Amino acid sequence: MQKSYQLSDGKVIACDQGQGEILVFVNPTEEERKYLTETLLLDEHTLNSTMDPDELPRLEFEPSHQAMILKKPKNYSNEDDFLFRVTSMGFFLFRDRLVIVAPDEAALFEARIFTAVRSLHEVLLRLIYRNIFHYREHLKIVNMISEDLEHKINVSLENKYLINLFSLEKSLVYYLNALNSNAAVFERLKNSAAKIGFSPESVELLEDIIIENNQCFRQAEIYSNILAGLMDARASIVSNNLNVLMKTLNIITIAIMVPTFVVSAFSMNVRIPMEDHPGAFWMVLGLALFSVMGFFLFWRYKKW
Repeated sequence: MQKSYQLSDGKVIACDQGQGEILVFVNPTEEERKYLTETLLLDEHTLNSTMDPDELPRLEFEPSHQAMILKKPKNYSNEDDFLFRVTSMGFFLFRDRLVIVAPDEAALFEARIFTAVRSLHEVLLRLIYRNIFHYREHLKIVNMISEDLEHKINVSLENKYLINLFSLEKSLVYYLNALNSNAAVFERLKNSAAKIGFSPESVELLEDIIIENNQCFRQAEIYSNILAGLMDARASIVSNNLNVLMKTLNIITIAIMVPTFVVSAFSMNVRIPMEDHPGAFWMVLGLALFSVMGFFLFWRYKKW
């Protein structure tokens, strides 16, 4: 699917297909791939890299354009089951146009940062900034979900919450690897600022991007360390909850067995004391109740 945008009064607005200087291809069709490789002369391997979630980020200089592959958060769905993944995204900067290739639909130009945009270089950098903000949004969601799961683990014996927590920990590992790989591309982008033609304002924005990316990396690292450190503690809590439950069940079982033994003893088909006494029934019940009270007093004394 292809979309076209153009710069107008410092804003990025949608326009008729093929007329704008910003072209966005979402999961391009075979015909669109042919247009990208034959008309725009994009390298076929680089184009395929934009659709490969395992591709490493990189910056390449072609005769007519600069190609950049970055890692971005994948759109989350219910089928992911608490696993946040990353995927690739490609930017191809020409002198008079910017081509963006992504494997899935994403809101690119709706953020407030796309105001007072003066060049395609700024559009590219603000898209990168928007990508980092996307990571930060996902990290907030991961933190909220982990807190909810931790509360459920404290009161539950089920393993599914531990498995969900493990999925979140795995997601943070993906994010850490992606943010670290993107950081290397940003550093190279900064070193090649003059070659690409960045203005001083764009270089300053790029420096802000590097700082934001480092802060996002540190935040993901902190969340990952917290989850990794608490996984064993959560497993111990589940085990302790099971022990408490078994202890409670044992106490209830013993409490029932004591009066049952008393009643059973007076129910044998042999001669027993008080069998001819008119109040024997109530005396047996009283003895059973007394045995229960004695057991609970003994339990309290032992502090079980």
